[in-house]
Amino acid sequence: MLDDQRLSLYVPEPAVRPGDKPDFSNVPIAKAGSVPRPEVDVDPREIRDLAFSIIRVLNREGDAVGPWAGLLSDEELLEGLRHMMTLRTFDARMLMAQRQGKTSFYMQHLGEEAVSCAFRKALAPGDMNFPTYRQAGLLIAGGYPMVTMMNQIYSNEADPLKGRQLPIMYSSKEHGFFSISGNLATQYIQAVGWAMASAICNDTRIAVGWIGDGSTAESDFHAALVFASTYKAPVVLNVVNNQWAISTFQGIARGGAGTFAARGLGFGIPSLRVDGNDYLAVHAVAKWAVERARRNLGPTLIEHVTYRVGAHSTSDDPSAYRPKAESDAWPLGDPVIRLKNHLIVRGVWSEERHKQAEAEILDAVIAAQKEAESHGTLHAGGKPSARDMFEGVYAEMPPHLRRQRQQAGV
Repeated sequence: MLDDQRLSLYVPEPAVRPGDKPDFSNVPIAKAGSVPRPEVDVDPREIRDLAFSIIRVLNREGDAVGPWAGLLSDEELLEGLRHMMTLRTFDARMLMAQRQGKTSFYMQHLGEEAVSCAFRKALAPGDMNFPTYRQAGLLIAGGYPMVTMMNQIYSNEADPLKGRQLPIMYSSKEHGFFSISGNLATQYIQAVGWAMASAICNDTRIAVGWIGDGSTAESDFHAALVFASTYKAPVVLNVVNNQWAISTFQGIARGGAGTFAARGLGFGIPSLRVDGNDYLAVHAVAKWAVERARRNLGPTLIEHVTYRVGAHSTSDDPSAYRPKAESDAWPLGDPVIRLKNHLIVRGVWSEERHKQAEAEILDAVIAAQKEAESHGTLHAGGKPSARDMFEGVYAEMPPHLRRQRQQAGV
């Protein structure tokens, strides 16, 4: 065989490395308000182009424009801003707590707050989310107590999960938040299965699946799309494309061409891309997809285009694989600042009120933290009972577990 006929393996490479100048010229961004809003019952074949554009509502001047605008009142937007600010403050305090040794692990949402906070307001009580570890905004926007979240992070005596889950892997059936799995792609197939079961039972509740861009490379992602499309499951399937897995850029999972939303087209699933840093756009697209599922029209795949500003987790150092200033160059901006500016333009907010709200939220988060820490932290105070490891596993405890519990003296 001639040398020029030998095969070689192609491995996608990020455009820039640490020390290089950030470059997002390969991210085509549609003008705010330019992407049409189809009818909810549209044939997926008629909206294939929405898998390649980006739905945006807020323009650079802070105005809400286009057919996806106008769904939220000023009061609802102010509430949404407070939810995002609360999540950001919560993140900062819990990251600090991890650095102080009060918990073993934490994961921030910095830059991605709009995705979960806005989506949650499009859902109804009883709907079930199957989240990843970066959708705590679903809980905060849904009224779940911060103290309870912190108790879980500290694995203390008041931890509702009794120390059985890694910190930040929350679970609350009452708040529509299915137990988080560290193997993210499993959430997708479970969401589709839950949605199918709801339909089989002639229920009214829908399911929502969440996955990161990196985990779309797993087979569970594709298996979920097969079942969702075949049985028209009442489910919304979200891909949070924050550009980076723990140390791997999105091109490894996506390949050299196309978008993550485009993966749904081959399954006949309506697929849209949305500006994940635009609270109004995320909510509008979520509302559209949720209504489609509730009207028994089948699944929708949504790619939220955003950026992970912070490290993947407290175990990660992003400076080792991407430019330090890359987040500053992200063209879709900061979701909190963008919504704040929009509300100022509307005349219902101001810089002074924003600073006041920051102080109020910080006080509330610190108060919740003090209450949680009164129940213990990782290395101090109350812990879940060793007895808890034997409880809640079986409806009736089998003899071998009873013996082990007796031997343990608990």
